[in-house]
Amino acid sequence: MPSVPHPRRRHLVLGTVTGLVAMVVGLAVAEVVAAASTRFQSPVLDVADRVIDGVPQQVKQLAIDWFGTGDKVALLAGIGTILVVYAAAVGVVALGRRWPLALVGVALFGIAGAYASQTTRRAAPFVAVVPSVVGAVAAGVALMVLRGTVVRESEGRSIAALTPSDRRRFIATAGATAVGAVVLGATGRMSGTRSSTAAARRGVVLPPPSSALPAAPPTVSAGVEGVTPFFTPNADFYRIDTAITVPRVDLDEWTLTIDGMVDRPRTFTFDELLAQDLVESDITLTCVSNGVGGKLMGTARWLGVRLDTLLEAAGVQPDADQVVGRSVDGYTCGFPVESLDGRDALVAIGMNGEPLPIEHGFPARLIVPGLYGYVSATKWLRQIELTRFDRFDQYWVERGWVDDAPIKVQSRIDTPRGLATVSPGTVAIAGVAWAQTRGIRKVEVQIDGEEWQSATLADEHNRVTWRQWSYSWNATPGRHTIAVRATEHNGPIQTGERSEPFPSGATGHHSIVVIVR
Repeated sequence: MPSVPHPRRRHLVLGTVTGLVAMVVGLAVAEVVAAASTRFQSPVLDVADRVIDGVPQQVKQLAIDWFGTGDKVALLAGIGTILVVYAAAVGVVALGRRWPLALVGVALFGIAGAYASQTTRRAAPFVAVVPSVVGAVAAGVALMVLRGTVVRESEGRSIAALTPSDRRRFIATAGATAVGAVVLGATGRMSGTRSSTAAARRGVVLPPPSSALPAAPPTVSAGVEGVTPFFTPNADFYRIDTAITVPRVDLDEWTLTIDGMVDRPRTFTFDELLAQDLVESDITLTCVSNGVGGKLMGTARWLGVRLDTLLEAAGVQPDADQVVGRSVDGYTCGFPVESLDGRDALVAIGMNGEPLPIEHGFPARLIVPGLYGYVSATKWLRQIELTRFDRFDQYWVERGWVDDAPIKVQSRIDTPRGLATVSPGTVAIAGVAWAQTRGIRKVEVQIDGEEWQSATLADEHNRVTWRQWSYSWNATPGRHTIAVRATEHNGPIQTGERSEPFPSGATGHHSIVVIVR
């Protein structure tokens, strides 16, 4: 294969650097502009939101299966990769004879961001295009400045005729521009509303509940090493939602409105919400995307206002059959009014003894025991609307998921891990089982397809949290398959029939293979 001529290599290298630096400038300027108002957002995030809202359900589920709670990072990495390649191509074109096409490429970048800002669920005003437009202009200016350091048509100078002085000038200009852009973008990011939201959260002092719960007894734990802790630390709690970055909430301007088919609409500030009668409740949340044996669930002690109390004060009209939660970013959940049957559904403001983490819905979110999160667990809550199912489809129902999603009975083996190697003799098998609102009556373990054997259950904390279990197995050398199933109180045995999470939650027995030697 013939080698690439030296001038060609120089063109590709300098063009790539030119395009990448111009891209960094454009994104940095857009970030600064976006930080000026909660109505604005970075063009990259606008595009990412548009991707999330527009891709087919199968693609979304595949991303969750592959990347779990890192699905958003993977999406941003993919968008970043595409941007890098695009910017490099624009830079290479900019140093060629058809350089005006490079400006067209920059303009298309701005148009894409502006279009995305107007077509996501955020329902942003038209001025939300400003970060994309200003960022594109800045990128175009940077592109032309860098081009001018290496290409001077008026002097008949081309890249091939670059002198060492020209190259040093280009490196200095590109380096200074890139560093300045990074500093500018970081400053804009840090000065944005999210930083003020974090500061506001740190200043929140949660009032005590009207009746504090006692600590959970140690008997709710199976006492086996390797089992998931009964309470999930906030830092380890799963996060599955549609927000690429957490919404930016100005606590001084935030309100919660209860309206729709109610007799007495109400609006609460955060301080007014804190002044309500607060209760604590230990509840396990489960994501509908959780596959058999999955980790997309967690248990916390929540602090909040009972939802049925708030709705009773508002006066729910008899024809209303759906409660819709709306997030500050336009996301919606919806669940049946009849689900508020005395269970501890909350407008939650606290999680495990501290204000809600920003990633988990600060300043307030909905928690409804027994329902998958996609119909009930609205984060960054701003509105609770009473309506009817025949009048409104929430975000995921529009995408084919069912509109009523009670959590199915499931169980999981936490230890030993799949494909683990263990020694012969007594081996502790343990895990968790759940059927929120119905509770777990029995858990059984099966070895190599033989008869099911009863496991030992830890104490039941309540019927809306998971239940830990353990089983002592006399392990013999060889390769073995271990399966688990659970039975609800006054309910069915967990089915072994496999189904995918879409459209109403996964079913099937969790099983693992272990090696004994």
